[in-house]
Amino acid sequence: MRALPVGDRALLVEVSSGEAAEALHAELLRRRAEGSLSVREIVPAARTVLLDGLEEPARLAELLPGWEIPPLSARADATVEIPVRYDGPDLADVAACWGVAVREVPEIHAAAGFRVAFCGFAPGFGYLTGLPQRYDVPRRATPRTAVPAGSVALAGPYTGVYPRSSPGGWQLIGTTDAVLWDHARVPAALLSPGTRVRFVPEGCS
Repeated sequence: MRALPVGDRALLVEVSSGEAAEALHAELLRRRAEGSLSVREIVPAARTVLLDGLEEPARLAELLPGWEIPPLSARADATVEIPVRYDGPDLADVAACWGVAVREVPEIHAAAGFRVAFCGFAPGFGYLTGLPQRYDVPRRATPRTAVPAGSVALAGPYTGVYPRSSPGGWQLIGTTDAVLWDHARVPAALLSPGTRVRFVPEGCS
């Protein structure tokens, strides 16, 4: 773990893996909730966590390496269920990459329990982890100029749902009518870091 100063009131904490970043993010949230950590914003990314609005960032940078960061809890937190039609144009490519039949891709994907590791790319877009490493898939060699809103997609170790139409190079395996970002909703984003997610094939419970 390495803590780098960002301006006068922030730290960027670098860790060794995505799992370590998720665990650190959860621990920081816990400490802020109990009142032992005063910080305005906690923003996770793939292998970093940004802490902004700190009173004594240098002091926290000294203490962080000595913290015991527990692994992510497996407790049954509230789960966001996202209905999905596994009708994506890249199902066959993903099946070939996984070495399974096309019909098995939805079964494997829907059986996994996901967690939002971090958000980015577009408002409402969450990077979800949960598939075993053997199911990592490469991005498409040629990105699409327009991916439809609601597309359920894979890239590397992540699953994501496009909240709006945009260019993209992820492998498309399905579609959903779930609204990922709604200005009229509080909060506007359906998914936030730490949220647990389950994909439910339409017609199943």
